[in-house]
Amino acid sequence: MQSAVRMLRPFVIVASLVLVIACLYWAQAVLIPIALSILLTFLLSPVVGALERLRLGRIPSVILVAVLAFSLLGGIGWAITLQITSLANDLPKYTKNIKQKIGDLRRAGKGTPVEKVQTTVEEVMGEIEKGDKAAANEQKPVPVVQAPSLLWQLPSLLESLAMAGLVIVLVVFMLIERHELRNRLIRLVGYGRLTSTTKALDDAGQRISHYLLMQSIINGSFGLAVGLGLFFIGVPYFILWGFLAAALRFLPYVGPVLAAILPITLSLAVYKGWVQPILVIGLFIVVELFSNLVMETLLYSKSAGISEVALLVAVAFWTWLWGPLGLLLATPLTVCLVVLGKYVPHMEFIGVLMGDEPVMEADVNYYQRLLAKDQDEAAAIVEEYLRTHPVEQVYDDLLVAALSHAKRDRDSLTDDDEQFIFQATREIVEDLGNRQPGIPAPAVASKAQVDENVAAVPKLRILECAARDQADELALLMLRQLLDSLRCEFELISAEMLASEVVSVVEEKSSAVARIGGVPPGGLARTRYLCKRLRVRFPDLKIVVGRWGFQRTVGEDRNVLLSEGADHVGTSLLESRNHMMQLIHVLCHTEPHSSSHPADGQSVLKASPARP
Repeated sequence: MQSAVRMLRPFVIVASLVLVIACLYWAQAVLIPIALSILLTFLLSPVVGALERLRLGRIPSVILVAVLAFSLLGGIGWAITLQITSLANDLPKYTKNIKQKIGDLRRAGKGTPVEKVQTTVEEVMGEIEKGDKAAANEQKPVPVVQAPSLLWQLPSLLESLAMAGLVIVLVVFMLIERHELRNRLIRLVGYGRLTSTTKALDDAGQRISHYLLMQSIINGSFGLAVGLGLFFIGVPYFILWGFLAAALRFLPYVGPVLAAILPITLSLAVYKGWVQPILVIGLFIVVELFSNLVMETLLYSKSAGISEVALLVAVAFWTWLWGPLGLLLATPLTVCLVVLGKYVPHMEFIGVLMGDEPVMEADVNYYQRLLAKDQDEAAAIVEEYLRTHPVEQVYDDLLVAALSHAKRDRDSLTDDDEQFIFQATREIVEDLGNRQPGIPAPAVASKAQVDENVAAVPKLRILECAARDQADELALLMLRQLLDSLRCEFELISAEMLASEVVSVVEEKSSAVARIGGVPPGGLARTRYLCKRLRVRFPDLKIVVGRWGFQRTVGEDRNVLLSEGADHVGTSLLESRNHMMQLIHVLCHTEPHSSSHPADGQSVLKASPARP
């Protein structure tokens, strides 16, 4: 039964989406006024709240704001209607200038590939028109149908007026009852989700109000500047073009381009020369650059929380669904969906698809590019992270974490995939090591003093042993680059060596420090065994263990390894680096150097009798 439900679940989701979209389309006569009312309520609520704080009273504040807002919108609509009517009547006057501009363009393109393409197109269109004329001659005369009178247009006009009246009434009552509506919504969701509901409502309200207010200021200033500029240039109907510029700029990226097309075309039709069209083009470029670089920088403290691609898709969807009003409502509606995806668990996918926050952490992104065998982009991610983080944090947060991911996915990786990940990571580590050769011990006064200290203090030999595989060896290489190479001499023991062979190497090399490094998961059992064998055989040996990368049993692993003989267990490269620097400082300055030490200053470990 459960398997059948699991198989039917995608079909149920698709059917639900289709049903919702159908309802949004068929019920747009009711939903559009409601959506517009909510949009205007969000926009006007801060103004009403400010008047209420001045103790004007809720109802007088709402009435005053509503009268001013709708009077302004009505005045703009009336002016725009007059200009559209006048433009429609004046267009035939500009036919001569349009023909002259087309002739100028033809003469400019004479002898160019554009002319050849144009000639070919004209020939093809001529053949098509011949066929159309022959077919038209065979058809019977079509009776002339008169245009519908104003009486027939009266229903649509009344419908528009009714929608506008409904929006006004809804806005007034929503502003008056906005606190009550919020409380009813919280009660509907339930007191058990009071925290998440409150956060969702506050987040949605702040995002939408902030976006609408800032975008209205910027777009209104853009439209005003365009209208004034066109007025001084002399382009007719500058009020219409300024309004369209402000409205179309709500459409991201392509809105200003669409707003510029009509006034540029009109300037080409009105004026005989080319000066005015060039001035119009320059006006739009200057005003758009000023809006982007100055106004948006000053007024935008945060975005609407939607990615650019998702916003463009949302604009296309809502415009297709509800027409021009959908274009206006696209961003606020999409913000509401993103907020729902943030606070409603079953709608989390909306926030992932449409939000502007990174959905993939840096280490996962780096690891994913290695899986795709894209070493260049993986290196670019490391470089980007290095700009804002120190190298030791880059190692811990990105490279070691990616190695841990690879070890967890070992069953699903091929040998080639695994080797590519290790090889690419090794090259990146070596490149970082060449550019940042370690983090030295406390700085000294001069180069001469550095040379003197290096000559006076013998190098400390550190034997490194990988817990299990190449990933562990890479982690040890990272830690080695974070230490002072002038005071240490490193030697790596292969992870393929048996524990008895490791003990023999430690005894042969007479090292004072043995370092065992591993990236979980895996390697814990071998690390425990090595700690136990080394501690039994060399009681004075400093055993430093690293368990670096993500793991859920950090405390348990640390306690187990300390009980088996480890002197220190680090869970990050930074922690291990700091401990090693202290240990190196102590061991290199331990005096006096007894005769049991060799000439080069290395500590000799006395082996205890081997236990049976």
